[in-house]
Amino acid sequence: MILYLDTSALFKLYVDEAGSDAVHAAVAAAESIAVCRISWAEAMSALARRGREVPADLDALDQAKDALRTDWPRFLVVDVNQLLVEQAGEFADTFALRGYDSVQLASAYLTQQRVQQPVTFACFDKRLSKAAKILGLVVLAEVLE
Repeated sequence: MILYLDTSALFKLYVDEAGSDAVHAAVAAAESIAVCRISWAEAMSALARRGREVPADLDALDQAKDALRTDWPRFLVVDVNQLLVEQAGEFADTFALRGYDSVQLASAYLTQQRVQQPVTFACFDKRLSKAAKILGLVVLAEVLE
């Protein structure tokens, strides 16, 4: 299985919180992990924000950043290009999504079209999950049910 992690799912791979166990299990079962190039900035931003909010976690968050740096080259990284942002714009309009959510969805959708096999989409947003399901992506929450 190809597992696509949006940033919320990617974050749960490095920081223990609700949903982390499901992400770890899905990653262990996946043949490959796909992410969008923007997830790097979003994940690093989320880790930094967590450090500002919970200073006691700074050491663990530094370890999480190091782990992300180590893992990143192993991911199938989907680059942002004109086709992707145009598709994201359509999805933002069609599904009433925020900008980066629509980029994540377009990235997973175009990945599935390129590889011509099912892609499992992992995210922790109901609207985004619903849109992914409508587009024919397998949604991680459904796999776990």
